[in-house]
Order: sequence, then structure tokens, then C-alpha cells
Amino acid sequence: MTRYTSAEEALKTVQSNSRIYIQAAAAAPSELVKALSRRGSELRNVEICHLHTEGEAPYANPALSYAFHVNSFFLGKNVRHTLAAGNGSYTPVFLSELPNLFKKAAIALDTVLIHVSTPDAHGYCSLGVSVEATLAAIRHAKTVIAQVNPQMPRTFGDGIIHVSEIDYLVDVDVPIYSHQQEDISETENKIGQHIASLIEDKSTLQMGIGSIPNAALANLKTHKDLGLHTEMFSDGVIDLIEKGVINCRYKGVCKGRALATFLIGSQRLYDFVHDNPFIEMRESSFVNDTAVIRRNPKMIAINSAIEVDLTGQVCADSIGAKMYSGVGGQMDFIRGAALSEGGKAIIALPSVTKKGESRIVPFLKQGAGVVTTRSHAQYIITEYGIADLYGKNLKQRAEALVNIAHPNHQESIERKYYELLNTPERRVAYV
Repeated sequence: MTRYTSAEEALKTVQSNSRIYIQAAAAAPSELVKALSRRGSELRNVEICHLHTEGEAPYANPALSYAFHVNSFFLGKNVRHTLAAGNGSYTPVFLSELPNLFKKAAIALDTVLIHVSTPDAHGYCSLGVSVEATLAAIRHAKTVIAQVNPQMPRTFGDGIIHVSEIDYLVDVDVPIYSHQQEDISETENKIGQHIASLIEDKSTLQMGIGSIPNAALANLKTHKDLGLHTEMFSDGVIDLIEKGVINCRYKGVCKGRALATFLIGSQRLYDFVHDNPFIEMRESSFVNDTAVIRRNPKMIAINSAIEVDLTGQVCADSIGAKMYSGVGGQMDFIRGAALSEGGKAIIALPSVTKKGESRIVPFLKQGAGVVTTRSHAQYIITEYGIADLYGKNLKQRAEALVNIAHPNHQESIERKYYELLNTPERRVAYV
């Protein structure tokens, strides 16, 4: 039976040796998280699972390691420290597969903490700006605790749930975590221009958050009849939707609707998606399903990387052996776009780091994770151009990637690559 109560009372249902899932991204239920963390002295061995979450994560304090262990499916800056501190771990999983971990009880849940809009006249709430795996968590957890917030946008799609599916409701009135757009640099604008040059009219887009996706979107103002099928989007799409550039008329899936599984942006974005039937929020097992993605003709996947080696291996989740983020949905969309009729899979990144180190490298750092394999990589883009790796052998790939590296690094990258390849133990394997 659903009942309204305080956060403190609702969180008393959490017991030691249990497992919790927290709704992701901008929908992280801040007041429930704080109330749970305040119970730290009373609890032992509680596993807290989630994707990237915005805002504070007080349960991730190493001083509470006796009470809480953080199991991240995608690492954000608020919990990244837990791996080194010993009170956290990382579970690699495609975003498309995460709901199945709950459905198959590979990761059995005791409690799920969610953040919803106020119920309508019929008793239905909306998961608002983040559905991802939360719907599966609700269906398979023993206890569902919801933070009910009038500031949560009401969105359409899979995230409409009835109050009867919720055990405890906690009234709050707090802003949704917001993310302001950063200024686009000259380097990012050049990358955006290269990306835009590959996008035809009537294409369907997938992109993430940040200056490079925003730069690409800023260079699409004269395009026509674009679609949106993406795991997430931010403010950059609003102007294109309002101008009719993105109208979703030629999509193969959910035609006439912009499809996503979570959102992060400014208050302008949250106001835009509120009660907007053009925006459809679906579970990640659908949005990120390769078989679904490929049904969109001219599907364009735009993703980023930490570094790319000269064979086309893409590291996007770690800096060497140090975990930085996660697998997320990159491979879901890289493969889905590649299988789409006329689709294109793009990895875009600046040629150098903020310290001036090349991000096109002879070989990935020791321990680096390969998120997109060399056989999946298609287009690699920096501010210096586009490397089309499709159908190219290793020598041709190396030449194409050297050409888009920063000029100050091109010679040394190529030399180190071939010096290592020409050692007797490697020569047969690579040439």
C-alpha cells in the first residue's frame, strides 16, 4: 500500500546487507540520498548501484565504507574516487543490457530510490528526465521509494508509473540538477564542421553531452528533416527542433518523435520537454538496442574517446588502467549506426589533451579499456580532419590516423608505431 511519509521514515526500510539502485543522471533523488547517508552509522554492507548521477553522493565518503559500497555501472566525478579508496567497484555493462541484469536477477535489488513528478488526477507519475534502467529496477525491487517533486518535468513514454507501484512517497520541492552549455572553442567548432559534413538530410542523430556534440549541432542549421534517436540529449537540440530542422519525419523507429532514455541540461531543457509529446522517453533496453537503432535509415552515431590508437582501437572508459567513466551506450550506437542503411559511426575528439599530449597514439596505454574495437571503428575525427577506416588495412589505417593527429606529434607517433612493429616478436602479427 502506497503512503506518504518523510525521507527519514521511508529510508528506515533499508537494512544491512541489502542492495539499492538509484535513478540516474539529473533525476538522482537528492533528498532520499541524503536521508540514506545519514543512516550510515546504523547500517553495514549496503551496496549502492547506479549509473552516472548528478549532484552530491555523500554515501561515497570513504569514512562510510563500513556502511556503503558503491557499485558503479558508469562512473561520474562524484564517485570516481571510490575505486582507489576501496569503497567502490565498477561493473562493465552495455547500457542496453543493464535492465536485463535486474530482470534476470543477475543483480537482485532490495530497494530502488526514484524521483518522479507529482501524480496526475489518475494517480500516474512520470520518471521525468531519466528512465534508463530505472523502470526495470522498479519492477524487480522489493521496495520502491519515490521522491515526488513538482519541479520534475512530466515526460511521455515508458516512464509513466502509477502510485500503486510505489511503496513510499516523499514530498519535496527542489530544482532538478542542471548543466549549462559551455562555450564552443575554435578546435571544437572545427570538429563540429567535420562531423556536419558527413551528415545528410533525413539522417537520424545520436550524440552525447558536451561542447563537441553542441558544435556539431550548431553546424546543422541548414540541414533538413533530421531525426533524433539517442540515449541522451541536452540543450543543443532545442533550437533545431524549434526551427524544424529536427522533425523526425524520416525515422524508422518512433517516427515523428524524438527518442531518448535520459536527459541532462539547463532549466530551459526541462521546461521544453515538460508535457511535450514530441519527446518520448523509453527504457535503455529499447533505445540502445542495436536491432532497433539500425532500423533508422542514415543513422549517425557521434561519440567521443579518451584516446585512439593507430589500428583504430578506441579507449573511452579509462586512462590506462584507471577507470574514468564506463562503457555506456557507445558500442550500442556504433554498431547500430554501422548496420543502418546509409548509417555512419563517428568517434570525435580533439587531437591533444589539455596538457598537449596526443590523443591519437601509436598504442593504447597499458591497461586501457577498448570500448570500440578496431573492427567496429569507422570514422575518426579531430580538428585536423576525418579518417575513414572502413575497409582499410592496418597500414592504411595508421596513415589515415597520423594525418589527423596534431602536426607536432605526427612524426613521433608514426615512428614509435613502426619501431615497435618491427621488433622480431611483433613483425609477423601486425604487418
